[in-house]
Amino acid sequence: MLRLIQGEVLGLSSAAFFVFSVATSAIICASAANAVSLRVKLACSRDYFALCSQFASDSPETRACMRAAGEKLSTRCINALVDAGEVSPTEVSRRAAQLRQ
Repeated sequence: MLRLIQGEVLGLSSAAFFVFSVATSAIICASAANAVSLRVKLACSRDYFALCSQFASDSPETRACMRAAGEKLSTRCINALVDAGEVSPTEVSRRAAQLRQ
């Protein structure tokens, strides 16, 4: 629920929102060499913070972490990754089939 009450934004304290803002800025300002589209960053931000935030955004380590966490990624994130060409629909289907076995 979106609300602004006594320094809370999106249910976060002012300090947490500041950290979120800095982290989001870091993601958006990452190097172009490993750049991921803004759409992917927005769609996958919760997944990143929940699973791979120990690594710098747009780093090879983050890519490896997100790939390793594949089955834990949200549908929204997976769809954005497929649309951006970061992962193929074939790989998504293959991994889904492996999970069903």
